[in-house]
Amino acid sequence: QVQLVESGGGLVQAGGSLRLSCAASGRSFTTYAMGWFRQAPGKEREFVATISWSGLTTSYADSVKGRFTISRDNAKSTVALQMNSLKPEDTAVYYCAARYYTGNVYGKAKEYDFHYWGRGTQVTVSS
Repeated sequence: QVQLVESGGGLVQAGGSLRLSCAASGRSFTTYAMGWFRQAPGKEREFVATISWSGLTTSYADSVKGRFTISRDNAKSTVALQMNSLKPEDTAVYYCAARYYTGNVYGKAKEYDFHYWGRGTQVTVSS
């Protein structure tokens, strides 16, 4: 069992930056690949970024590639999402997720592959 708690959301102007953090507690953090997903009002939840257990491989949605960076600190059992050059269309609730998987990550991660989810943190980007 893994518990995930997100923090760092808020209101920011377009072009600004935010850093989301996710703290994990429970069983061995290094046996989990981690991911970030988001859900905008009236839309389905979508993949944002994922990182392997080692931190050596990452993958991003095309819409955030070059603007967002996912990272993890296994010693602290945390995963972060640095979001730069934010756009109004990035407005959403952002969810941290964990997947029991010790391979490399690539491509678009699937929601159903993830076993544990946080409650989410709101990010609002004003124009």
